[in-house]
Order: sequence, then structure tokens, then C-alpha cells
Amino acid sequence: MRYSKEHKLETHARIVKKASARLREKGAHGIGVADLMKDAGLTHGGFYSHFESREALVIEAFTHAMDRSIENWRKTAAEKPPAQRLELIVTKYLTPAHRDAPAHGCAVPSLGADIARESPKTRKAFAAKLDEMIEMVAENFPESGPKTARRQAMASLSTMVGSLLMARIAGSGEMSDEILRAGRQAALGEAAPRKAATKAATKAPVRKTRGASVRVE
Repeated sequence: MRYSKEHKLETHARIVKKASARLREKGAHGIGVADLMKDAGLTHGGFYSHFESREALVIEAFTHAMDRSIENWRKTAAEKPPAQRLELIVTKYLTPAHRDAPAHGCAVPSLGADIARESPKTRKAFAAKLDEMIEMVAENFPESGPKTARRQAMASLSTMVGSLLMARIAGSGEMSDEILRAGRQAALGEAAPRKAATKAATKAPVRKTRGASVRVE
């Protein structure tokens, strides 16, 4: 039986979506091709009509997950003015709900360690998507120059990912919740010095001299 091109594209997208969730839940090596195809309602034999290799599916699956994360972060950021966007992204990322649902969350803490052991091709594809995430987060440091914003974004994102991973390792008790709280505070710490400096400069006392007023730093 021959299927239309549209049907094949829809089937391909369904496989990628299902694989994306299962890989984040079980890890890059926690589930085989047969199980991935079964999840999508297809037989193992049909796999190679959609993908040239398991590696190709893994790359598409985590790309799908990371694209969804970036899209969701942009939607989240749009809900607030620029100065409040980073706080909202971090707050929504480091939550018990995200911790407890790896299959539907960020791919970096779920698959990062596995991808680091994959082929150069897979790592390169993952790194490209990671760079997109960094650039998206950097947009939320509007008062910093491009290079500084990128460094701040790297630090905040690293803290977010590490905190979520540690919280998952700790389970779902008080220690795990404490890690999430500490992570939120640390991730937002990149923005704190800049805000504090601005506030301090605004409130700095002024000492008057004969010819001019001099701000005391």
C-alpha cells in the first residue's frame, strides 16, 4: 500500500515527537528502536523508511525537544517586560513540576550526559542547539553588552540545568525542593549585581563644593 507524501511526513513527525519524550524519560540508551517505533504505533521494519540510522532519529528527537524549550521560553518571556523576563524563565524552569516530568521538559539535563558520549556529529548538532538556547537567554540581559550578556546567560543556564539535575537526583523531598530554591537564587544572581549597582548609584549622596556638586561613590 502506497501512502501520500503528507502521510509520510505526519508519520515521521509522530515518531520524532514520541521518541523525543521517551529519550528524555529513559535516556539516549535507555530504549531501543523497536520500542520507539512501537510507541509511535508502527513496526520495527518501517524505521529505515524514515531514518537512515538510530543516530539520525536521536538527533531529530533532541532537536525537537530543544526547539520546543526555546519556543516556550520565548512565549514565557513575552508575558513580562524585559527587566522581569529572566526571573520568570528561571522560576518556571526550576519547579517541582519540571523536575518530576523529564519526558516533557528540557532536553539538556535529561540527555546532556548521554550526548557527551555520542559521535562528533551528534555532539555538534546538540552544541548548535545549546548555542541557540544561550543566545535566547542572553536576550534577557538587555542592560549588558552582547559579550557580557552571553557570559551571563551561560552562567545562568548552567546553574538552571545543574540545579534541575541535582534536584532530580535528590528525588522529590525537602532536599530536592531546597536545591530548586537555591538554584533559582543562584541563577538570578547574575542580574543582581547590575541592579544593585544601578540602585546604589541612584541613591549615592551628593557632596556640595563651591563650584559643583560631586556625587559620592
